[in-house]
Parts: sequence; structure tokens; C-alpha cells
Amino acid sequence: MKQFNLIATSGQGIEALVAKELNNLGYQTRTENGFVRFSGNQRDILKTNIWLRTADRIKILVGEFHTLRFDDLFESVKALPWSELINWDDQFPVMEAHSRDSQLFSVPDIQRITKKAIVEALRSQTGHEDLPETGKHVGIDIRIDKNNVRIMIDTSGESLFKRGYRTEHGGAPLKENFAAALVLLTNWFTDNPFVDPVCGSGTIPIEAALIGKNIAPGINRTFEIESWAWFDKKLSQDVREEADSLAKYDQPLDISGYDIDGSMIRISKENAKKAGLYNDIAFKQLAVKDWQTDKINGIFVANPPYGQRLGEIEDARQIYQQMGSIYNQMPTWSKYILTSDEKFEQFYGKKATKKRKLYNGPIRTDLYQYWGKKVR
Repeated sequence: MKQFNLIATSGQGIEALVAKELNNLGYQTRTENGFVRFSGNQRDILKTNIWLRTADRIKILVGEFHTLRFDDLFESVKALPWSELINWDDQFPVMEAHSRDSQLFSVPDIQRITKKAIVEALRSQTGHEDLPETGKHVGIDIRIDKNNVRIMIDTSGESLFKRGYRTEHGGAPLKENFAAALVLLTNWFTDNPFVDPVCGSGTIPIEAALIGKNIAPGINRTFEIESWAWFDKKLSQDVREEADSLAKYDQPLDISGYDIDGSMIRISKENAKKAGLYNDIAFKQLAVKDWQTDKINGIFVANPPYGQRLGEIEDARQIYQQMGSIYNQMPTWSKYILTSDEKFEQFYGKKATKKRKLYNGPIRTDLYQYWGKKVR
């Protein structure tokens, strides 16, 4: 099978997790800002789309080159083997274009020249003068950084965070891949309890359950590459059957999600049901201040309100105080709390063991980590 240069894109601060996931799947990687490079064939492209929990997309790197002029951009793009990736009647919009610190900075012009070059390449490489663009969708992505060009095609279609189980959500939900990243950043083992005290629509507990049962997050959705003419359709069933055989559906889990808003608990239960995990997660309406347990060696992962808007910061900080008053009395539990409030530790009442900078979408946040001392 033909080998491709591949890129797994990710949010800022999560690249190392994506690389670790790829390493665990058996791939050699090279990590850069916002993405991880690896290589593989058609099967690998589908496999990584199905298995990666923290990545955004899997893209084929069609070419890389240096350019300072639009004429050079046109000729370099035109010289790439587009007919090996795009059928003569496919749709191939230049979906994304970005330029940073480069001589060529006009994004509309970059898109226009790139599209024109691909059209000319396909005409000469396929012998078809007319390109109707009525066939399958193949999205093009071009990025110019310090005059270095990367041109790619997206194999995922919808972003990998769209697992397909979230039927409803609250006002500011975490993306599924970011929630999975928060779980993977903990020291949770499946024989220990896992709690999200402010679970919202249930994304963090659901992602924890998928991880705990080793269920591939993309097993129940399709990807754009599967519709392309050159893709071996037999792989769609083969790769999913392999992933299904690796799942630990009978793995017992102790996962709970709480929220003060009863409507969010209803949504959480519906989302868990859609994910096939209804009986694996205990959701209950409960305020942070009212939670108590006699369990030990547990993990808290929380994404409480940040208080971004004027007037909300006091409510958010009250929750931080309530967390601190309860959790600081639980030395065997590890706590991982995400917020953009730089005064979090002051209101929580304790300095974190470690902080990790993460971006929740455009919001710069810190993951405050309080490591517990487990007992046997």
C-alpha cells in the first residue's frame, strides 16, 4: 500500500498527548506547534481517525516548499500529484488558508492561486478539460509560515471531536477531544473512582468511560476519506472490527457526574445513552458543597465556570472556595481543575502541585493539579 506523509492537528498544548497516542498505536512521530507528523497507508489513515481521542483532524501532507512569489506558489502547487488524490469530477474547495510572517499574506489570493494551480494540474494529469466538481468532497488546506508552505487534504471531514453521542449540550460545552485530554492528563486507573462535580452535559465522564473501556472514539462515525474513489472500501469494516475486538465492554467502572442544574443531568444521561454508556456512569443533580464520600484514591476532573462575564466571577469563586473546603480534606484523591481565573489558588485555599497551560478554544486556561497520596 502507498505510504503517505500524515499530519494529526491538535489544539495548543495538547500536541504531546496526540504524539503519545500515536506512539501507543505504533507510529513514529515528530511534534511541532499545533500538529504531529507521522506516516502510514490507507489503513493507518482510517485507524488513526477512529482511534485518536485528542487530535482535531488527520490530513495528508501533499507537499511542502518555500515560496516568496505567487508565480512560484502556482508552479509548486501545480507540480504536485493531485490526480493520485482527487478524482477528475471531485469537489476540491480550498477550505482553509493561513499565512503568518510571510511574504504572501493575502489569504483570498492564496486560496485563488492554489485553486487555479490544482485545476491546471488535474486537467493536465487526467486529460479532462472539464472538471464539474459534482463528485466527492476533498477539502484542501494551505498554510504558509515564515514563507514555508504546507499543502494538505483533510481525510476526516467533520472534526474528530464530533464523536456523534452529544445530542444536547449546555451553554459552553467542552469539545470531546479536549475533555479526553483532561482525562488523559490525570493518573486515573480504572479500579479507582472518577468524579466530575460540575459535569454540565456529561462530556468529561463520557470520555473517561470510553477511555476506561478502551472504546475507539470514532468507531461509530464515518470519515471523508471513506467516500473517495481510491480508498479501499474493505478497510472500513476491517478496521472497525479490529477496534471493536479491542474494546473492554465488560470493564467495571466507578464514574460519577454531578451538576446543580437538573436539566444538565437529563442531558448528560441522554448523551451517555447515545454513547452506549448509560449504565456505566452515575449522573445525579447535586451542588458542589453537598457532595461527600468515604471512597479513597479517587480522581476529580472539573471544568467549573470561569466567571468570564462581569458579575459572574463572584459565583465562580464561591464554587472554588466550596471545592477547596471539601477536597483539601481528601488527601488520597487527586484533583484536576481547569479555569482561566489566575486567582483560583487563592480562593481554593491551596497552591497546586503543578499547573499546565491549556487553551480551551480561544480561552487561555490553567489546569490546576493537586496530586493525592494513594493508600492501599
